[in-house]
Amino acid sequence: MNALEFSFRSEILHALPTGALFWPAQRLLVVSDLHLGKSARAARFGGAQLPPYETTETLTRLATDLDATKARRVICLGDSFDAPTLQTALPEADLLTLTTLQAGLDWTWIEGNHDPGPVQLGGTHRYSLSIGALHFRHIAETTPTPGEVTGHYHPKATLSLRGRALTRPCFLFDDTRLILPAYGAFTGGLHCNDPALTRLMSPGAQAILTGTKPCKIPMPGLAPLS
Repeated sequence: MNALEFSFRSEILHALPTGALFWPAQRLLVVSDLHLGKSARAARFGGAQLPPYETTETLTRLATDLDATKARRVICLGDSFDAPTLQTALPEADLLTLTTLQAGLDWTWIEGNHDPGPVQLGGTHRYSLSIGALHFRHIAETTPTPGEVTGHYHPKATLSLRGRALTRPCFLFDDTRLILPAYGAFTGGLHCNDPALTRLMSPGAQAILTGTKPCKIPMPGLAPLS
């Protein structure tokens, strides 16, 4: 597992190539914005046509990360489903995969803006959850609790590599908050130099680009620490 280790609120965390976050001390895997059922919703309501197997791809990636980390706890940071009714309308094979992944694990669904109601599957449904120094919710608060871990914005960053622009989903973190990238396939993203993100993060914030070998860079669009 080619993860990048970093420190946040004195805790050692691992940014996985897939966009998942692993907290070894808690044996906890955190994923955000799976948007399961996105292609089904788009097809039903006349949206953009997406590859029909995006949910299967996302769940396969999650199964691989669970196996690699041996996590015993899982937090899904909201927008796990692309619409409230999709949790029971997924293809039978995908529902079976999801319930199989949950077996024997302490699984928490955090409420998102796409899936605000209780999830009618195994696990616990919460608005937020605190574990030690870290506080998990879907959307970053204007004035955060130190140790806030959120998703929602689907951040991505661009790195110039050998004269080519390389854009990847990314983690963002500073001394106070940590924002995860979207984990779901075909979820899109918001460039981290967008004002919606730069106004949340402090000068000196870092971005960790996902991919085969995660790498850490200064967050684009912010002034470095003096």
